[in-house]
Amino acid sequence: MRWLRVLLLALVVLLGWLQYRLWFGAAGTRAVEELDARVEQQRRQNKGLAQRNAALAAEVADLKSGEAAIEERARNELGMIKPGETFYRVVDDERVPPPPVPADEEEGEAQ
Repeated sequence: MRWLRVLLLALVVLLGWLQYRLWFGAAGTRAVEELDARVEQQRRQNKGLAQRNAALAAEVADLKSGEAAIEERARNELGMIKPGETFYRVVDDERVPPPPVPADEEEGEAQ
């Protein structure tokens, strides 16, 4: 009967050790959850980069296919114009707010 208790105790200790490794070990559930989170983050990053690559590939194909894209880019980014054209630049009227009134003058107006 004594050996049965020793066997039972050994099995309980073994079960406890296995549970500890399952929850807190190097390949435990926490580590798996962390890896899942990192994989999901990498998937989001890859998706964004794939969209960026697709946009760049479309731009390259557009630039290779015709003159219109090159001309548009030269006009927008470099400010180039064709011979005989007149270049007009429209500048927004930036309203400058009136300068702040010093505190001394405000007190004089209030009196």
